[in-house]
Amino acid sequence: IIKWEVIVMTKQELVEFIANKADLTKADALAALEATLKGITAGLKKDGKVALVGFGTYTAKKRAARDGINPLTKEKLHIPAKMAVSFKAGSKLKDALN
Repeated sequence: IIKWEVIVMTKQELVEFIANKADLTKADALAALEATLKGITAGLKKDGKVALVGFGTYTAKKRAARDGINPLTKEKLHIPAKMAVSFKAGSKLKDALN
């Protein structure tokens, strides 16, 4: 049996980390983080892919429409097509975790 330990860093903790590492105010670190996230979102919308060499690659993928079942009511339902984001970790990120 594999036992997974989940460690969560909140957005506020990430802002504090960025502020300390980059010698920025928390307001500037928050602005930098927000700009980064908006840039990744814009890249996915425009090109469908954002690669951060060594860290990883975000890819927008189209999920096909499909039929499903509501597990509570057993009622059949149609799940429409939509875009989803996948992330593949880069080699430096993988190495840093091990």
